Amino acid sequence: MRYTKLALLTFGAGLTLALIAVAVDIVQMQRIASTAMALGIAAIPIGMAVDWRLATQASRPTSRRRGKAATRRNVTSARRHPRKPARSNR
Repeated sequence: MRYTKLALLTFGAGLTLALIAVAVDIVQMQRIASTAMALGIAAIPIGMAVDWRLATQASRPTSRRRGKAATRRNVTSARRHPRKPARSNR
């Protein structure tokens, strides 16, 4: 959600700048604020698409390349425990 947050932050900064520009009545700052808000609004769907794409790529398992066949180890011999000597029943 990094890119969506960045787009919302841009819109919020433009909105705050517009509030200041209207309160102080600075015409040049109003145009900058309007541009920032427009860029933020336009970037929200793009940011959502990019974030969705990154999230779906991260959850996909990586595929193995088909090269040599992996050698198989004999697992049962590694797990075998040495036998204890039998107890005598005296």
